[in-house]
Amino acid sequence: MQEEIQQLKGPILVTIFYVCFWYFLLILQIKTKFRLIKKYKKDGKRFDRYFGQDGEMLASDRVVINAQEQMVPFIISLWLCALFSSPVTATWCGSIYIGLRLLYPILLGKTLSHLVNPRVFFVTFPSYVLIFYMLGKVTWRVLAG
Repeated sequence: MQEEIQQLKGPILVTIFYVCFWYFLLILQIKTKFRLIKKYKKDGKRFDRYFGQDGEMLASDRVVINAQEQMVPFIISLWLCALFSSPVTATWCGSIYIGLRLLYPILLGKTLSHLVNPRVFFVTFPSYVLIFYMLGKVTWRVLAG
């Protein structure tokens, strides 16, 4: 059992880091919400969380939602690759993927209008490539027998 855990140490750590990153983004989202509530109150305005269209809140929400949307295909492809192809490949792909995800909030920007900043595609497309690469490794392994 200990040997199997050691072989999967990389994917385990990548998974833990991604989940912790997601929770970190949730905390930032909550902090943004409460900071904006105070700001709006100070200015004598009412903060409308869902229909107010505040650019900072929209950006914060987009970062969290994007990380959550991508979590399912990423974690599934990571673990399929780790278990049925190569834990080393899964670790490298997962680490690069997380590095890209860390750039997403920076490239998106602090505020957001109704359009997503096109710079995020420098994260999005390579992330998709990594997911499909890991799934391709597993598919190849399954089909090759």
